[in-house]
Amino acid sequence: MIAARFLPAVLLMSCSPASQAFTLNKVVSEGMLYTVAEVDLTRDRLELHWLNPTTGQPYASFAQVQGRLGKQGREMQFATNSGIYAPGLRPLGLHVEDGKTLVPINNARSGGNFALLPNGVFWVRGQRAGVTETGAYRRLDPQPTFATQSGPLLLAGGQIHPAFNKGSTSFKVRSGVGVCQDGRVRFAVSAGPVNFYAFAVFFRDRLKCPDALYLDGSISAYATPQDNTQLADFAGIWTVSR
Repeated sequence: MIAARFLPAVLLMSCSPASQAFTLNKVVSEGMLYTVAEVDLTRDRLELHWLNPTTGQPYASFAQVQGRLGKQGREMQFATNSGIYAPGLRPLGLHVEDGKTLVPINNARSGGNFALLPNGVFWVRGQRAGVTETGAYRRLDPQPTFATQSGPLLLAGGQIHPAFNKGSTSFKVRSGVGVCQDGRVRFAVSAGPVNFYAFAVFFRDRLKCPDALYLDGSISAYATPQDNTQLADFAGIWTVSR
């Protein structure tokens, strides 16, 4: 069922059976169409993937991860790319998978969007998730099961990143993730170019997420059992499966 706050500007794209809380919606806000994946960690299985344990190489594609999950008897409901990555399909920042830190925190203070401080970490531990500024994340205890570092932070406690400008002319396709007032995780991918300010306002005002993190730009994509918008290889990949 479509949440009342999304009416009348939302089209329900797909919904899961009663046993699965995951939903995928199309949301129109300020003239821009977004694909929004809503994850309930009390009922949905959200995981991060990078290296195929069989080959030791990055999965690179949603289809490869989907195949791996299928061999484990699991169905992939949704996938999207995680944070910004470096050459060789290596996560540029922190990457924690199954409780193991495969890439350490990146403390870079210059060099593109990632280093537009403050940046942050999206993490999952059991039925809890958070978006935490990188410095504060170091004090997080216990450590999460899954985590990815990216930047910049879109929102922290409902406050928009201080470097964002409503009149910015930097328009790109953007993807991000927020942890929302109802405790749910929401991933969003814009269908067209938006600036950082508009993207942050979308998470705050439409998705009701006080904390949100930018994931990546023009190459961002998502996949469902019916659709796959991927055009470039990825490093980390988030999945919802059952």
